[in-house]
Amino acid sequence: MKIGIIAAGGKAGHMIMEEALRRGHDVTAIVRHPSKINEDVKVLKKDLFDLTRQDLQDFDVVVDAFKAPAGEEIKFLTSTEHLVEILTGTTVRLFFVGGAGSLYVDDHITHLYETPGFPEAFKPTSTMMGRGLEVLENQDQLNWTYISPAPNFKPTGDKKGHYTLGNEMLMTDSEGKSEISYADYAVAMVDEIENNNHNREHLSVVW
Repeated sequence: MKIGIIAAGGKAGHMIMEEALRRGHDVTAIVRHPSKINEDVKVLKKDLFDLTRQDLQDFDVVVDAFKAPAGEEIKFLTSTEHLVEILTGTTVRLFFVGGAGSLYVDDHITHLYETPGFPEAFKPTSTMMGRGLEVLENQDQLNWTYISPAPNFKPTGDKKGHYTLGNEMLMTDSEGKSEISYADYAVAMVDEIENNNHNREHLSVVW
């Protein structure tokens, strides 16, 4: 399968790239700084906002692992709008590394980022990622899947080799914890890419 990974030099994107390569997929790292990529993989040096339909239309799947810089959180929204614009009407399946703040904590009324006690520092990111998700939910000519990690998204956590896949509701374990490592999130992402069972759905992943 031909998979393009936007921001493959970042933590989440790099883990997803490694997992896809391990499984034998034809992977292209889409990055601004190729020096961050040390693996034997094809590289497309280009800023996300400069990507065109022609750049992406030959991929089976494009993964967006873009992380907007602090103070520029609106780029979570505008980058989503850009990808929607250039990929609508194509056969490309677009997968997003989502945010936990977009998960619901009740019956589709309150998002996690709207709850009392949600860290103020994370609200701009969560709000804009939530607005980007709303853009996707209004599309019926684009194949997309948005996967939110658990709130405790652990960059250096172990790869346990198992996970629980859920819908857009916040999941916790018997102790009230909601965790996933980047490594196991990557496993879940590539599983969904291969299985193609959840088109136009918002999913969540926890241990």
